[in-house]
Amino acid sequence: MPEEKSKRQPNRYQAIIARVFTDHHREGVKEFEFTRDEFVAIAESLHIDLPKNVGDVIYSFRYRNELPQTILDTATNNLEWIIEGAGRARYRFKQVRLNRIVPRDELLTIKIPDATPEIITAYALSDEQALLAKVRYNRLVDVFLSITAFSLQNHLRTTVKNVGQIEIDEIYIGIDRHGRQFVVPVQAKGGNDKHGVVQSQQDIACCAEKFPNLICRAVSAQFMNEDRIAMFEITVLNGDIRVVDEKHYQLVPANAISADELRQYSSRCT
Repeated sequence: MPEEKSKRQPNRYQAIIARVFTDHHREGVKEFEFTRDEFVAIAESLHIDLPKNVGDVIYSFRYRNELPQTILDTATNNLEWIIEGAGRARYRFKQVRLNRIVPRDELLTIKIPDATPEIITAYALSDEQALLAKVRYNRLVDVFLSITAFSLQNHLRTTVKNVGQIEIDEIYIGIDRHGRQFVVPVQAKGGNDKHGVVQSQQDIACCAEKFPNLICRAVSAQFMNEDRIAMFEITVLNGDIRVVDEKHYQLVPANAISADELRQYSSRCT
């Protein structure tokens, strides 16, 4: 029964979001708004059960799954549809420049002595939680951004003006040797999750609203193969997500880092 339910769920989500789109979209329109309340009438008209967590319909297409092909096919060349927040229980379909952030295969991998407690590794329940724990225990935010950073809160749920409710995977507060203070929202990408402009925009907007005196440096972490972690510093420019910096780290036992590798790392220091 659970397996059958998991197979039905994406189809139910797709049916609802596709109907929302067709109810509002007109040829040539690049953006339009809709409300979560519409899902009730749509589910009834389609004779399907409304998901208990209605918000997960939106979440799944913003962060995990592709929109139905019928929606994708309406996008203008080199643009794609996204769903962004437009206020409390309000959302906006919008076309933005197509931009996929994926780790570069040719980038050098830097080995880091693994400081993750074994008991944490043994009991991590999901890719996202495991990734956040590894980033936290190995101080990868500090290493990547060259600041001293401390985890303030994970899974921070709050509301942002003109956006609505958001959730930040983890948020750090940091300081550098000049005394500058930073706020660092961190996205954790594991499994089938994908980087997207929506979460980056809302994370940065949240930091500007809640921490106006701090410098925002948005970070995204993603599991790669061979236990490697890709770290991206990202920003949003003219509605497009841009990569400021990218580094790849591999967490290994300290004795797995050779003297030759240490000399190579030293030679790259500036």
